[in-house]
Order: sequence, then structure tokens, then C-alpha cells
Amino acid sequence: MSYTINRVIKNVDFEDADKKVREVLTEHGFGVLTEIDVKATMKKKLDKDMSAYRILGACNPTMAWEAIGLEPRVGAMLPCNVILREVSDGVEVSAIDPVASMTAIDNDELKQVAGKVREMLSAVVQAI
Repeated sequence: MSYTINRVIKNVDFEDADKKVREVLTEHGFGVLTEIDVKATMKKKLDKDMSAYRILGACNPTMAWEAIGLEPRVGAMLPCNVILREVSDGVEVSAIDPVASMTAIDNDELKQVAGKVREMLSAVVQAI
């Protein structure tokens, strides 16, 4: 089982890819709640250089509300992480597969919600 949904956007600038990812997330009902610039953090904390790498914490409020209603502790697994990382021929975009991340919780209704979110995130990745 794959834990992520992936796609490489070829021959694109990192910031342009970031802008497009955010636009498509919004079009599919997600908002970005958190953002971690891993490249800047590694430079600051470890004085290490790396390629551009950003983690976006994406959330669809309707789906989050439903999931939390079914399992209050599911918040430990939210929001859904979407990463952008610079690769040799462009930018790779990866989104967490919520079905895979919810396997630890024994709740069939929650798994159905996770399936809907997986479909939504797959549509986001394919639309980029």
C-alpha cells in the first residue's frame, strides 16, 4: 500500500508550482492551515543546504468536521500533508493517502470519510 499520492510537474519553477498547488487545493475545497519551509529550517537549525522542500498542511473543513465527529482523536492525524520538493526535472507533489493513515483507527465510518478525502486529494494532484 502506498502512503502517498504523487506526481512530478516537469520543467516548472518551485514557487510557480507552489502557487498552482495552492490554487488547485482551494478549487477542491481545501485550505492551507500550516506551512513548513523545510529547506529554510534545515539551514537555520543545522546549517545544511538542501533543495527546495515545503510541507503544506491542507484541510477541507467539511471533511475534518465529519472525521472529528466520528473520532475525536483523529485530530492527531490532521491536517493532510501535501509536500512539494524540487527534483532534477521539476517539482514533485505528494499528498498523504488518508486511507493509509487511518488504518490504525478501527472505525469503518471514519475509513469511508478517509476514502472521500483520498479521492479529493487524488483529484488535486492530477489537476496540477
